[in-house]
Parts: sequence; structure tokens; C-alpha cells
Amino acid sequence: MNYKHLFGPVPSRRLGVSLGIDLVPYKTCSYDCVYCECGKTTNLTTERQEYVPTEEIIAELQEFLEHKPELDYITFSGSGEPTLHTGIGRIVEYLKSNFSKYKIALLTNGSLLFDRDLQNSIRAVDLIMPSFDAYSNKVIQSINRPAQKFDRDRYIAGFKEFFKKYQGRVEVEVFIAKGVNDDAEEIRKIDNFLSDIDVDMIQLNTLDRPGTDEWVQAVSKEELKTVKGYFKNNPAEIIAKFKSRKKSKAYSSDIKAKILETISRRPCTAQDMVDVLGLHLNEVNKYLDVLAREGKISTKKQDRGIFYSKKS
Repeated sequence: MNYKHLFGPVPSRRLGVSLGIDLVPYKTCSYDCVYCECGKTTNLTTERQEYVPTEEIIAELQEFLEHKPELDYITFSGSGEPTLHTGIGRIVEYLKSNFSKYKIALLTNGSLLFDRDLQNSIRAVDLIMPSFDAYSNKVIQSINRPAQKFDRDRYIAGFKEFFKKYQGRVEVEVFIAKGVNDDAEEIRKIDNFLSDIDVDMIQLNTLDRPGTDEWVQAVSKEELKTVKGYFKNNPAEIIAKFKSRKKSKAYSSDIKAKILETISRRPCTAQDMVDVLGLHLNEVNKYLDVLAREGKISTKKQDRGIFYSKKS
């Protein structure tokens, strides 16, 4: 079966062997984050609808999972915001009813958690990993660049309301961009806000590769340690991408070799590699992260996007 909505399993630094479910078309999102390695958001929206047929997704899951693959998680992720899809609840219910042995994870920016229908749809998810890069509206606008109808107060209230009731595991990712949200004042606001929610872990991350905007800079490992020290009310850790991905059972040296072979012939964007290799964009990005950490690729920003080349 040629899967249109499933990808992987892929090696995930936090989820082990993860089968991805992509619920929305490429770069349909409520944010246009300056650091996004998937590229600029082309459909910036807060409108929830059935972006792709729910029954198609369920049919693909049925065909894939009936072979009983070894998975650590089935994960709602992809190259956009999965909670925009109004059928997410039906898919969660289907998985819990028919394939209850598998844990479900959701990667989300959390911007739509004020929606009561959405809240009810995702309560049964085992692990939710929301991003929460800023508390102050000015910083949210700078780093996340939300859609026009975004209401910061409604976002904050909905985020807190949902996670105070949610019974699953919560791991919050805070993406740190140099000079944007790395100061003590903003981080302490995040820490104080999240202290009202039962957070299992705060995971600190920064750029490995160029983001959407050229001016965005990563912070160093030492600077990340400083940021970690600002968290006094919640447990925090620095994500070690490279090591954990290579140890994953889903890690494939063959895929990595194919990507290197492709970009050794000519520079390619991540989307070019998707088209050539038949992989999902998230899958390509995970291997590019590894190659960047190994120092095997170089990047160059051009009109069509970020091009990757193999270092000689």
C-alpha cells in the first residue's frame, strides 16, 4: 500500500521507534515559527477542518498495524499543526478501540487547546508534547508568528485549562533562539506559568540547522545550560538529539547513505530529497539533523529554500 498520510517508522530522539501520522497538507499551521526546519508556513490559519479524509487515514492505519509492527509510539506530527484536523478524535478512538497495545503521542504547538471539542478529542492520548516557547505576547509574536486570529490570552487560558485536567504524560518543548527568548525574565515567566500544570519534563532545544529565517541563531550548549538553570519550579533537560537518534531501533544507515549520495551529486532542498527518495519530510529532517551533528553537510540559503550539500 502506498501510504499518503503515514510515514516511518522513524528514529525519534524522544519517542524511540515512531510511526508518524500527518493530518494536514504541507505547512498548514497556526504558527509560522522563525526556527521551523520544515520551512515557511504557506497556509497560516486557526481554522479547524477535515483537511484530509479521516477514513483514508484510518484505512492506512488498519493496513499498517494489522502486521503488528514493533513501535514505541504512534505519533500525530508532520509538517503542520495536527490539531487543526477535526477528525483527530475519531482516529484516537479508532486506535484505542482496535490497537490499544500501542501508545499514542501528539506533537502540537498548543495554540488551539482552548477549543473544547479538541480538548475532548485528545484526552485519551498517552503523551502530549506541546511547544511553549514564550509567555509574553511580544515574544510569542517574534518567535512563533501566529495566525491573525490568534488570541494570546485565550491561548494561555486554554493551555492551562486543558493540562490541569489531562491525565497523560506531558513533556513541554521550549525552543531557544538567541536574543529572542533566552533571557532570564522570559524563561522565568515560562517556568512560573508551567508550575501551575503537572509537567513531567521541560525539554530545551535549539537550532541544529538553518531555520525559516536566516537571522535566527542557535544558542551554544553552555548557553542552554544557563537557560536550564533559570527553571526553578519544573524539571528541565537539554535534548541530546544526535546520540539518541543513532541509538534508536528505527535508525537506518541506508537512508542516511541515500541522502548523502543524493546531495553529493547536486545540492538539494529537503523537499527535493522528499521527491527523489520518496520519504516524508519529517523523516528527511531527522536524518539531516544527524548529518549536521556529524559535520557531513553544508547549507546555503537560496531563493527556493535551504540547499544541502555533502562536505568534501
